[in-house]
Amino acid sequence: MEEESDPTIALVLDTLKKNKQAIVFANTKSSAEKTAEDISKKIKQSSEELKKLADIALHALSSPTKQCRRLAICLKKGVAFHHSGLTAKQREIIEDNFRNGTIKIICSTPTLAYGLDLPAYRVILKDLRRYTHYGLDWIPTLEYLQMAGRAGRPKYDNIGEAIAVAKTDSAKEEIWNRYIEGEAEEIYSKLAVEPVLRTYVLSLIATDFVNDEKSIINFFSKTFWAFQYRDMGKLSSIIRRMLKLLEEFEFIEKEEKEEFKSASDMFNAKYTATTLGKRVAELYIDPLTADHLIKGAKRAKTKSINAFSFLQLISHTLEMRPLLRVRMKEYEKYESIIIENTDSLIDLEPANYDPEYDEFVNSIKTASFMQEWIDEKDEEYILENYNVRPGEIKVKLDNADWLLYSAEELTRIIGYKELLKEIIKLRLRLEHGAKEELLPLLKLKGIGRKRARRMFNAGIKDIADVKKSGITTLMQLIGNKTALSVKEQVGQKIDVIPKGTRKGQTSIEKF
Repeated sequence: MEEESDPTIALVLDTLKKNKQAIVFANTKSSAEKTAEDISKKIKQSSEELKKLADIALHALSSPTKQCRRLAICLKKGVAFHHSGLTAKQREIIEDNFRNGTIKIICSTPTLAYGLDLPAYRVILKDLRRYTHYGLDWIPTLEYLQMAGRAGRPKYDNIGEAIAVAKTDSAKEEIWNRYIEGEAEEIYSKLAVEPVLRTYVLSLIATDFVNDEKSIINFFSKTFWAFQYRDMGKLSSIIRRMLKLLEEFEFIEKEEKEEFKSASDMFNAKYTATTLGKRVAELYIDPLTADHLIKGAKRAKTKSINAFSFLQLISHTLEMRPLLRVRMKEYEKYESIIIENTDSLIDLEPANYDPEYDEFVNSIKTASFMQEWIDEKDEEYILENYNVRPGEIKVKLDNADWLLYSAEELTRIIGYKELLKEIIKLRLRLEHGAKEELLPLLKLKGIGRKRARRMFNAGIKDIADVKKSGITTLMQLIGNKTALSVKEQVGQKIDVIPKGTRKGQTSIEKF
């Protein structure tokens, strides 16, 4: 038998010979998929159970994508890839069947290293370097330890092996010094990140947990952040800056006092949350994002708004990151989209030389992907044109809905009720991935965008048209059971089976 030249595949085949399971960690989604595909080609045997599993994964979406087909091919050989681009159903299938031993090998991005207890005798770390803003760099030691720690879980094995693949002697030495003998990095408090601090300061005031400057600073002085920061003078100035910002946003207000103030009172202002501030705290969005949404809503009065107006507004927020990146060859395309939408954009466009400009253009691309989705482009199209996988589509759309709901709530409070209809309509379109014309039909249970589109194209455009339509026509368009359900939903229960109907089919022309 010819010796395997690829060390990762050789380790996987050795694991299978031992009748054990392994997780192979790769640094990108495409690398995880390619590695799984290469391994599956080396495995000859399959089984009926694996074929059934592959079929379930293939049809996790109503229209399978290239990714679904690739996963199905790998699963037939007991191999899977795992990353955030898979649908929730596909990830569940892979994790459950790895636990029960049906799937032997998973090739994954580092996402699988956190929070999952899986029966991997061996962990193979294929790539320990990753592209960052500073070029190709070694991953943090903490991340290595998380991945290596997936091997030999106490619940499944007495021992485990974590094997890092080194292509050169110098890489081997670096891996040994950095990860085997090196120490893990310091853990830092998330309160040091301003969006988190802004959110917590507002929440503390909105819930009346603390309501004066001294109490706020005293609260944070007892946190891990203060322990790490050590300089309470600087920490206090950061908190005061946050308070000033929240006051400028009109999320909190200083309590008015009598004209005479004691020295202690002058430097211990009391704060209360405004109605707007309380709602921002309840929505749990970054106050900076809330202010961004409010300003966008106010600008909307002077613009010719459309769906893209709000999609771009919510895309230019911290909560939507990471945004879709515009490649150099795409810049002209997305700058043209900016020009085309000048009259409808409700976010301020930075100057071309502004450091924020790249992020703004990225928000245009992210909004364009969501616009294509509500224009009824399917997952395969989105994958091919934006390199956004089905699982990532779901995450982005969920975040978009959360931000649009927040915009809806804030808009209602500031009294811009004329925008509410547009925002609510857009949320429905994002949920169903459909054009506005299909919304009346999408109210019906069991009707998604594909069935709604078939009905619309056949002239059935609203509930009144559904009532007028013959049951046979509906059955031909959306299937027997769904047609009967739809008729029942509009108050026209069908319980007559006419002559000439095939066995198992219900049809009626007139009722």
